[in-house]
Amino acid sequence: MNKNSNSGPASGPRGFWPILLIFAAMALFFLWQEHRAHLLGALPYLIILLCPLMHLFMHRGHGGRGGGDDHHHKGD
Repeated sequence: MNKNSNSGPASGPRGFWPILLIFAAMALFFLWQEHRAHLLGALPYLIILLCPLMHLFMHRGHGGRGGGDDHHHKGD
């Protein structure tokens, strides 16, 4: 008997991932179709809720600048 022959339809864990991806894509499609109005209706509120997070990450917390704009006047 040949050891290298693949017997079985899925031949181990390799056949599992494509099937899982297909089912995940189908689930995401149907979730999007059924809940699109809810998700898009909440979008303005989510954008407003992102403002504090953007403030913290863009300024690296409160007091992140350290006092002034000294880095702009180094050539003077």
